[in-house]
Amino acid sequence: MNIEQARSLMEDWTSNPALRVHMECVGACMGGYADQLHQGDDSLKGRWIVCGILHDYDYERHPSLEEHPKVGVAHLREHTDVDDEILDAIMGHNPAMGVPRNSEMSKVLFAVDELAGFIVACTKVRPNGISDLAPKSVKKKLKDKAFAAAVSREDIRLGIEELGVDQTEHIQTCIDAIRGEAERLGV
Repeated sequence: MNIEQARSLMEDWTSNPALRVHMECVGACMGGYADQLHQGDDSLKGRWIVCGILHDYDYERHPSLEEHPKVGVAHLREHTDVDDEILDAIMGHNPAMGVPRNSEMSKVLFAVDELAGFIVACTKVRPNGISDLAPKSVKKKLKDKAFAAAVSREDIRLGIEELGVDQTEHIQTCIDAIRGEAERLGV
């Protein structure tokens, strides 16, 4: 499955514009990490972006922890050519599924998911949006438990730990990736 096919499937299953933007931002972050970790491998980058775009595509229809992303992964397995590495990463991003995050892709997906949503929330309270957002501002907002309270700070912390990266560098990678798509996504 290529990026446009993933985007089309995501749009077929998801009508909520904010959820669509979230999946696109996670896809951008996945692409940013693919560039960092596997420079020059465009086909791998495309697979990572597909993973990010599809990770929550079933959430609007199946929001319960018992169903998401199991229902979506079953659909992908039956109706598409999405490979097992992507499917396992999608399953692993919801800790309730109990799927270990063993691959690099699955660790990155988990590490960027909540953070991407948090970064978008940060952009909404800044006069210049993402254009001048810095990790320092994101880290300050992370300490404010009332700000974007639905975002799991524990998942962000655990994702960074599992990935084995510096928090500031991780936040910067995600900011840069989302900034690169900001105009298209309206963030």
